[in-house]
Amino acid sequence: AFISIQAFPALLDLPQGLEVAEVSCGSRHTAAVTRGGELYTWGWGKYGQLGHGDEASADQPRRVEYLVAEGLQVREVVCGPWTTYVCVLEPAGGSDELSPHSSPA
Repeated sequence: AFISIQAFPALLDLPQGLEVAEVSCGSRHTAAVTRGGELYTWGWGKYGQLGHGDEASADQPRRVEYLVAEGLQVREVVCGPWTTYVCVLEPAGGSDELSPHSSPA
């Protein structure tokens, strides 16, 4: 898929009701953490850095479903040139408590 590159800021539509808490940019991709602890990524996905289980690129933000399926809440995100790292909280021993855990997206 073709990803357009532009040298100026542009408004981006996110799903209704989402509030972004943090954003990080790599060379050609972007990641955003919502206040609810979900991770959305978009841009060039050649090396799997978007975290969607493939190497597809995305023009629009997509939620990283793996993190949701595992019950992980994202707290921080850092994008490198071709990588994305997240700091997450995971359920502790099947309880409702969350404990720190690091996982690459």
